[in-house]
Amino acid sequence: MSLATSAVAALLPVADIDRAKGFYDRLDLPYLGTNDEGSLRYQLSGGAMLMLLPREAGTQNPSTALTWEVDDVVAEVADLEGRGIVFEDYDLPDLKTVDHIAEMGGEKAAWFKDPDGNVLCVHQVASG
Repeated sequence: MSLATSAVAALLPVADIDRAKGFYDRLDLPYLGTNDEGSLRYQLSGGAMLMLLPREAGTQNPSTALTWEVDDVVAEVADLEGRGIVFEDYDLPDLKTVDHIAEMGGEKAAWFKDPDGNVLCVHQVASG
């Protein structure tokens, strides 16, 4: 057995399971049900899984927790906004968004938060 070929699960803490389910359902991820602990389980690409763990509020990591690579970040942002997802905007010396999207070395990215403050991202790699 090798970790390089094993399926991966991403684990995120959430304080309110029902609120989290409503949010993650809007991302159109396939819902797999709950486990014995009451964690919500969603299918991700490549056999990976997202597990939302019931935890006390305030246990979130301020850094980006998950990022999805997409073919067209502009279209993905528009689609998610149409489903009620609110994107973050930044105006920092090293990070500035325009229409919610930052360009960095030819790559494009946009960030949003779940109801518990977990930072999520969609990004598009530079072509060429």
